[in-house]
Amino acid sequence: MQNHLVICILVLVLSTTTATFILEEKFSWKILDFLFPSRTLREYALARELFIPENNLPVGIEVWNDKLFVTVPRWRQGVPATLNYISLTHTIKSPPLIPYPSWEANELGNCESGLTTVYRIKVDNCDRLWVLDTGTFGIENTTTQLCPYALNVFDLKTNTRIRRYKLRDEDTNEDSFIANIAVDEGADCSDTFAYMSDELGYGLIVYSWAENKSWRFTHSYFRPDPLAGDFNIGGLNFQWDSEGIFGMSLTPKQTDGSRIFIFSPLASNREFAISTLILRNESRVSDSYYDFIPLNDRGPNFHVTARVMDEYGIHFFNLIDKNAVGCWNYHNPHQQGFFDVVDYDNEALIFPGFFDVVDYDNEALIFPADVKIDQYRNLWVISDRMPNFLLSSLDYGDYNFRIFSAPINVLIKSTVCDLYI
Repeated sequence: MQNHLVICILVLVLSTTTATFILEEKFSWKILDFLFPSRTLREYALARELFIPENNLPVGIEVWNDKLFVTVPRWRQGVPATLNYISLTHTIKSPPLIPYPSWEANELGNCESGLTTVYRIKVDNCDRLWVLDTGTFGIENTTTQLCPYALNVFDLKTNTRIRRYKLRDEDTNEDSFIANIAVDEGADCSDTFAYMSDELGYGLIVYSWAENKSWRFTHSYFRPDPLAGDFNIGGLNFQWDSEGIFGMSLTPKQTDGSRIFIFSPLASNREFAISTLILRNESRVSDSYYDFIPLNDRGPNFHVTARVMDEYGIHFFNLIDKNAVGCWNYHNPHQQGFFDVVDYDNEALIFPGFFDVVDYDNEALIFPADVKIDQYRNLWVISDRMPNFLLSSLDYGDYNFRIFSAPINVLIKSTVCDLYI
């Protein structure tokens, strides 16, 4: 019996070790720069502190055709544009960011036609870019609400904004911080819903494109776990113990046309789920407590802020404590069955048997802030050393921000997430 156990562990170690493939680094920056209309305007922006390079941190990404979108929240003075893109045809390692759709559309504090601060964005199958503008300047106790929360939708074929929806007063509260978005497409482009997570106000706002209206769900599962608020990232120990619902993803369509909405608080090691049939129904706002389902715990120090699932049910998520990206096959149980032992720089990590790690790097993947999937089934990841930026400092002689990509089939090959396992 003991020999059999040893053999099983060795098989698991070998299978996991050989399954790890390095994400290919596509772009990297020591410090961000922007493509100003002219050198004179760039020098003017620097002189007036409209552009302070050291105050710019990339956070969110999305991919559409040859555009790679990059968001830069206005946490500090000197962020010239919050929604940007770079061309995937670029051969430059550290290309300047290009404001999207224009410089004018990124005007700070222009509530009607500008974007103030954007964190996460989402492209749908109808060639629309969904952009949630928090309307804020600053972070934590320096935050100023310059504009109301607003959902902006752009037609990517014409680079024009086709809708702006200002969230209702009832969608927010005095503690609200709404920064993440998931988009749920139904039978056609008009049958689309957006889900927006209120991380500090502990709510979920649902928006219907067809009705052009929103409503808010509340639930105790949106709140942080008081036992999961301690973090150790990039050599820093800190507490993010008040952050609730943030990471969100959607499964492929079920037989009835609905999807399963999967979410987790930031300060948590656990996922939760609910059918979109409930979320899409405004009448269920006050009668849905038992429709929310807790899933099994991932294990200690497995915090997730970003997640995405492809059309086959392969779920990817960042593991910010581990400088890693994980995966789970939706067709496998979401539970701890057996355990894989992974050699992680001589540290033994225990992963639930139906989860796996597709890549990790203790230098290049410090704080993998966002994960996205493009139309060609490539996974994209951005790392940005966010805790060091916010709580300590960055070495601008080193590469701080990186964007990686790899085909999904390559990443999951021989892992427990493989489609053919």
